[in-house]
Amino acid sequence: MRVGFGRLFSRRTIGKDAVSGLVLGVEAVPDGLAAGLLAGINPLAGLYAYLFGMIGAAFFTSSTFMAVQATGAMALIVSDSDLQSRADPDRALYTLAIMTGIVMIIAGLFGGGRLVRFVPTPVMTGFVTAVGVNIVLGQLSNFTGFASEGSNRLFKLVDLLLHIPQWSAAAVAVGLVAIGLIYLFRLTPVGSLGLVIAVVIGSGFAALLNVWVAEPVVLLDDIVDVPNGLPAPVLPNLDDVLFLLLPALSLAFVGLVQGAAVSAGLPTADGRPADSSRDFVGQGAGNLVAGIFQGMPVGGSMSGSSLIVQAGAKTRLAFVFAGIVMTLVVFFASDLVSYIAMPALAGLLIVVGIGAVKPSRIYSVVKSGPLPTAIMAVTFGLTLVIPLQYAVLVGVGLGIILFVAQQSNRVRVRQVHVLEQGRMRESAPPARIEAGQVVVLQPYGSLFFASAPVFDSQLPTVDEGSRGATVIIRLRGTDQIGLSLIDVLRRFAGELRAVEGALVLVISEKLVYDQVVASGLRDELGAANVYRSTEWVGETVRQAYADALSRTRS
Repeated sequence: MRVGFGRLFSRRTIGKDAVSGLVLGVEAVPDGLAAGLLAGINPLAGLYAYLFGMIGAAFFTSSTFMAVQATGAMALIVSDSDLQSRADPDRALYTLAIMTGIVMIIAGLFGGGRLVRFVPTPVMTGFVTAVGVNIVLGQLSNFTGFASEGSNRLFKLVDLLLHIPQWSAAAVAVGLVAIGLIYLFRLTPVGSLGLVIAVVIGSGFAALLNVWVAEPVVLLDDIVDVPNGLPAPVLPNLDDVLFLLLPALSLAFVGLVQGAAVSAGLPTADGRPADSSRDFVGQGAGNLVAGIFQGMPVGGSMSGSSLIVQAGAKTRLAFVFAGIVMTLVVFFASDLVSYIAMPALAGLLIVVGIGAVKPSRIYSVVKSGPLPTAIMAVTFGLTLVIPLQYAVLVGVGLGIILFVAQQSNRVRVRQVHVLEQGRMRESAPPARIEAGQVVVLQPYGSLFFASAPVFDSQLPTVDEGSRGATVIIRLRGTDQIGLSLIDVLRRFAGELRAVEGALVLVISEKLVYDQVVASGLRDELGAANVYRSTEWVGETVRQAYADALSRTRS
């Protein structure tokens, strides 16, 4: 994890790092406040998370330009974690960030980055799409100025729609101005800084409206005192550890997946693929620092990472400059920050939520088949109606189900024809075994417990017309089998014995051979009917075929 400091302070790169750090630092101020707002906590915790999480992770990640910040998905998990039920909600938040960091560091050190391979696309598409919708739904109260009620965001939406006359016209106007300006600035060279400018103009518009309207637009200063200094370090509250364990695990998992997505799309210093496990450690370090300095949990941010790359960053030093810019804003511009209008921040988050919904990804999952589509739809629905930490775990479970279903359906049985010249060719297996016939079958795919019924359904039929036949099953490339498959083989062998036939196994892997022996199947088939493959491909199956022909002819 060494960093070449000579390269960091190179004259050729330091100027570009300073400019990109300025862009990210200025943009991170309203973004951080918005993340805190989305999480339903003190918005300053989002600002501190951006500042300290980014700096804490900067020199530990494998991905050079991974910006570790408070993300939308993680903010929603925080929102659903019921921190208000704790004796000290603020300290519970900091404890949650520290716990998330510890989980991430431990998992990263033990190679937990490899787990991301087991999260299928339908699960992540449904989850990310629902997170985008949840972000939009979660900001409608701030956007409209009406505090809707309900047990989840969907019920709050219904309550909001039933009380349209009670919406604040001024708040809606400010929010619409901010959203319109964000989309407008995207068409100009201003680029990502348009987010900052849109929030500033929207807040200025709110200040003008507040002079005329009876119910003023809510400003940041109305809900929290904006300090003009950095927070003091705090220690975690050990009494909250058990209560926060599940949210911490969920946050760590979301951070892993989001970090892997960021790593895949960003360059590294040496041009080699990023190490997901090391990125996990880096995100953990960012969470530890963020939690100690009164910030919310953080993770790899695609928007922040893309922004600093597009702004021309050359080294990790860009994150240090961004931190300096944010610090200067806190020290010298806190009075201006306090005038930020909440509907303007809500408008920014609504744009972020809309951007998280990718119709092309949804369409690609739908095209892949009914099962992936169903998994995506279930993940999407559950993420909308239950707390996000539980939705994450359900998504993982659905991913496992999808993996098992896909693997079991990939099992294919082929017939191997052993020719006189020693060559072999494959074809579809026969539907029925004929009398005195010697048939070699080769299964392909993972032969675990869920695959056993699929394998069984593809075996040829054995009946009275199959008398004296021998079936050779070649278990090559199969590293292990379960009791379910052994039961299928035992049943198939019994059918062949009933018509004076035999089942022969040709096994390449020692573990599979040991399983056949331990289960008693070798004794049932007879030791002479269980062959161990040699290092010469095809030699053993040809020998088993020749032996079977010899027995049949005698």
